Amino acid sequence: MAKQAFIPNISADELAARQLDGLRWTLEHAFQGSEAYHARLREVGFEPGDLKSLNDLRRLPFCSVEDLRDGYPLPLLSVPEERVVRIHGSSGTTGKRKILAYTQKDIDDWKDMMARCFELAGCTPMDRVQICVGYGLWTAGAGFQLGCEHFGAMAVPVGPGLMDIQLQLLTDLRPSTICSTASMALLLAEEVERRGLRDKIGLKRAIFGAEAHSPKMRARFEELLGLDGSFDISGMTELYGPGAGLECSAHQGIHYWADYYILEILDPETMEPVAPGEIGEMVVTTLRKEAAPLIRYRTHDLTRLIPGQCPCGCSLPRHDHILGRSDDMIIVRGVNIYPGQIAEILGMFPQMGSEYQILLTRKEGRDFMSLKAERAEGVQADDCGRLASAVADALHRHLLVSAQVEVLAPGSLPRTFAKTRRVVDERDAS
Repeated sequence: MAKQAFIPNISADELAARQLDGLRWTLEHAFQGSEAYHARLREVGFEPGDLKSLNDLRRLPFCSVEDLRDGYPLPLLSVPEERVVRIHGSSGTTGKRKILAYTQKDIDDWKDMMARCFELAGCTPMDRVQICVGYGLWTAGAGFQLGCEHFGAMAVPVGPGLMDIQLQLLTDLRPSTICSTASMALLLAEEVERRGLRDKIGLKRAIFGAEAHSPKMRARFEELLGLDGSFDISGMTELYGPGAGLECSAHQGIHYWADYYILEILDPETMEPVAPGEIGEMVVTTLRKEAAPLIRYRTHDLTRLIPGQCPCGCSLPRHDHILGRSDDMIIVRGVNIYPGQIAEILGMFPQMGSEYQILLTRKEGRDFMSLKAERAEGVQADDCGRLASAVADALHRHLLVSAQVEVLAPGSLPRTFAKTRRVVDERDAS
C-alpha cells in the first residue's frame, strides 16, 4: 500500500488561483455569517463582490486580539452555533481568554495541516510520537494528536510535565519523535543526561514550537537527546492551532500552508508591506475556516518571507522562524529591545549557554537592566567575572544600553515544561 502524501505540489499560479477563490469564499461567508465582519466591511465601504484580485486584500480592514476579546465568548462566529463542535482557548493570562470555535470541517482541515507537518519532518506510519504539550483548552496537544493519528503514526499522549512518566515511556516504548516546546525539550534532554539514559532511548527527531528559541538552545537538546534533527513548527490558536507550517530538512525557513491562509508581512507601525526579505509583523487571512474566519488578523509575531525555491523540493512558500513579537518589545531608557536580540549577543560567546533571564527595575525614576545568563558546560567559574564584563560590553556596543551581567553555573536558571519566561519587569511595582 502506497504511503499517502499530504503535502500538495502546486505551482505559483495555481496557488494564487486557490488563494483568490478562498479569499472570495471567506469574504462572502464572513459578510453573511458574522455581524462583526458585516459591520466592519460595510464601515470601509467594501462588499464581497468588490474583490477582483489578491491585491484588493490591502483594502480590507484588520482584526486583532481586541476583536476576539470584545466578541467573547464566541468571537467572529460566522456559522450557526449548532454547527460548532469544539472550542479552544489561548494560554494567555491577561484580560479575557481568547476562545475560538471550530466546525467539523475546521477540525478536518486542521488535522490535514498537522499531517503535512509529520510528513515534512520525515515521519512514517511506523513512528511512535510522544506528545509532551498541553491538552484541554490549549490547542497544542489536541492538534498534535489529531495530526499524528490522521498521518497514521502511533500517538503517545503524555502532555507536559510528569517527568518520570516521560522518561519511562521514552525508554520502554522508544518513540522516535517528541512534540514539545523548546523549553520542554531542553528540560527533558538535561534529565536524560543526568540519569544516564541516552543509550536507552530511541529518539530521532523533535518537533517543537510555541516560543522563540536560540540556536544554542536547540543544539543543546539535539546533542543530549541524540537527535538526527529537529523541526520548528508554527501555529496559533486563532489559526486552528499548531501546524500552520513546519521547517523542512533543509532548515532554510518554515514552509507555510499558503493554500489554507494568506500571509502578509507588514511594518507594525505603518501596517504597510515591508520590502522583500525584511522583518515585519505576520498578518493572516484564512481561506477555508468556517466557524471563526480571520480577515487580516494581526498576530504580532515577527518574521520575514524567504524568496526562491527550497532545496527540499516542497513548492509551498516559506517564512523565517518566529523572531519575537512586536508587543514583546521592552523599552529601557528610551532604547527599544527585543529579548531575541539578547539571545543573539549571547550566541556570539562560545563560553555562554542558551539560558538567560532579563530583570528590569526602576530606582529613583531611572530604569536598570540586569541579565542573568548561564555559562556553557566545561567553562570554569573562575572565568565568570571576565566573561560577564565581555557580555556587558557587547550589550552596550550592540544595543546602546547598559546592563549588569551575572554569569551563572549551568542549570542555575529555572526550567519549565511550557514557555520560558525571559523577561521579569518589576518597574510597575516600583
